[in-house]
Amino acid sequence: MRPTAAAFLPFLLLPALVAQGDGQKQPDKPAKAVPVFESGEAQTVDAFKDRKDWIREWLFVEAPFDSDGDGKNDRLHVDVTRPKQTETEGLKLPAVYETSPYFAGTGPHDLGYYWDVKQELGADSPKRAAMAPIPFGGEPGMISGSELRWVPRGFAVVHSCSPGTGFSQGCPDVGGPVEFNAPKAVIDWLNGRAKGFKTLDGNEEVKATWCTGKVGMLGTSYNGGLPIAAAHTGVEGLAAIIPMSPPSSWYRYYRSQGLVRSPGGYLGEDMDVLFDFIASCEPKRRKGCVETVRDKLLLDGMDRRTGDYSDFWDVRDYLAHLDKYTCPTLAVHGLSDWNVMPDQSVELFVRLRQKGVPTILFLHQGGHGGEPPFGLMNRWFTRYLHGVENGVEQEAKAFVVREGKRPSQADGYADFPHPDSKPVTLIPQPGGAGVGALAMKPATGTETFVDDVAHAGGKLAAAEKSEHRLLWALPELTEPLHISGTAKLHVKLACDKPATNLSVWLVSLPWTDARRITDDVVTRGWADPQNAKSLRQSVPLQPGEFVELDVELQPDDQVIAAGERLALMVFASDREFTLWPKAGTKVTVDLSGTTLTLPVVGGVQALVKATRPADGKR
Repeated sequence: MRPTAAAFLPFLLLPALVAQGDGQKQPDKPAKAVPVFESGEAQTVDAFKDRKDWIREWLFVEAPFDSDGDGKNDRLHVDVTRPKQTETEGLKLPAVYETSPYFAGTGPHDLGYYWDVKQELGADSPKRAAMAPIPFGGEPGMISGSELRWVPRGFAVVHSCSPGTGFSQGCPDVGGPVEFNAPKAVIDWLNGRAKGFKTLDGNEEVKATWCTGKVGMLGTSYNGGLPIAAAHTGVEGLAAIIPMSPPSSWYRYYRSQGLVRSPGGYLGEDMDVLFDFIASCEPKRRKGCVETVRDKLLLDGMDRRTGDYSDFWDVRDYLAHLDKYTCPTLAVHGLSDWNVMPDQSVELFVRLRQKGVPTILFLHQGGHGGEPPFGLMNRWFTRYLHGVENGVEQEAKAFVVREGKRPSQADGYADFPHPDSKPVTLIPQPGGAGVGALAMKPATGTETFVDDVAHAGGKLAAAEKSEHRLLWALPELTEPLHISGTAKLHVKLACDKPATNLSVWLVSLPWTDARRITDDVVTRGWADPQNAKSLRQSVPLQPGEFVELDVELQPDDQVIAAGERLALMVFASDREFTLWPKAGTKVTVDLSGTTLTLPVVGGVQALVKATRPADGKR
């Protein structure tokens, strides 16, 4: 139940008359400007609207580390935009904070600087070309104009450049301790626990006396991962975050279940490439960062030979270290995001729910990026930064924008996956070289395909027959079928070589190039059979010897339309995401040990009903 407008009267601007000593009533001084709330949302306040009156300042917050090794703690470039009343009337406000490695400029989006993916599995990668350096120049000042929409609503807005970018000192360690302790230092400064200075090398302090100590972070993509990174430190004062399309695990971004896998659209990108893309600090400092961080820490740790999970990845896997995480989180993601994939937000949501942390998951059907309705963001920050009991945490725990609808029309659910989603076990039947059947009955025999990265996944799915993949499909749907959750393939396979890529797609048939690939691909997954028993240890395959492994596909919530066929495709090298070994590796699948677990809303009954022929006969 939301509070009535009367509950917020103490915050409203009301004229007042007071009795004077001579008995005459005279107008009092205008009431001080304060935030105003209606229906649980912060409203635009006229006194805060005029941008000419805003106070804009930049400073340098001292971090508790020396990541560039110059013998002094690094200082981080920070800017602040706040209403003038925080100076003239002593008004204290919470801060909306965005930090980024991108604010000072980035390297070129040129795959010529990325790793060449044409290599054999388990071999050393060919050397890559040096990326053109990011230009550096100018003078420090205001960093960004993003999120200033919050200022008229009674919030200050803060930005900072990540370590080793722009005028922030230090070295970018891409997801590591330097990077997640940097926003912690800024939040500490906003709470009076860290020092800020007017210049990079001076001693004149700047204090955030205007801040209530409540901080909300938000951002998209890399900028969305940094709020999660800060929250997992348990920093006091971080009251709420809104991460959108965020990497919550850098291992999941550049690897997949033991496999070296690129993010969609950036074939051959890896940790060291991202370092070059963001390292925009002054050149003399940049040289040392390249030598100690990129060419030592990152290149030694990221391991493109095996793709195994390691201590290097563990420290950059925030999902594995949520013991200190108490920050209310509104996680936002696109279900067709093949760059930062949906599991990054879904897994965070699931684990935080298990911990009892207030959490909402907002999913849309689009790709990378995209915001939830601003009203939901407003209620989230109003609740946790201003302390208004608006009941947002009691609303739906998961929102899904259904196909063809706008974000404002998202359906609310009690949880994700959909509470009525149940696992249905399907078994591939003989005939996968063409289009075999998916059925709820046992199968025997083996089927074989030959790896050839020259054949793109879409072409393989569209082909009536192919020796380079196996494809099994349900009957044509006579009613829509709602999928919600994470599909999983348990596969028993053998290979004639010590290693193979393994790619798994769920697709909607008939495949047509006239439609976007996001319409045809329901979800995907990739795994390394060498890691069947452990993500930390690759075990070479013995030719002809079968191994069993589980491949988790990306979580999804989608309604497959009547008239389509939901199909499972298994192949080896995916030219959009994996390494490209030479063609010819033969993979054999044992049908008796292979199952697809599909999360169906309504379970078996719903699946049977949706695949029943129109005449009701089988």
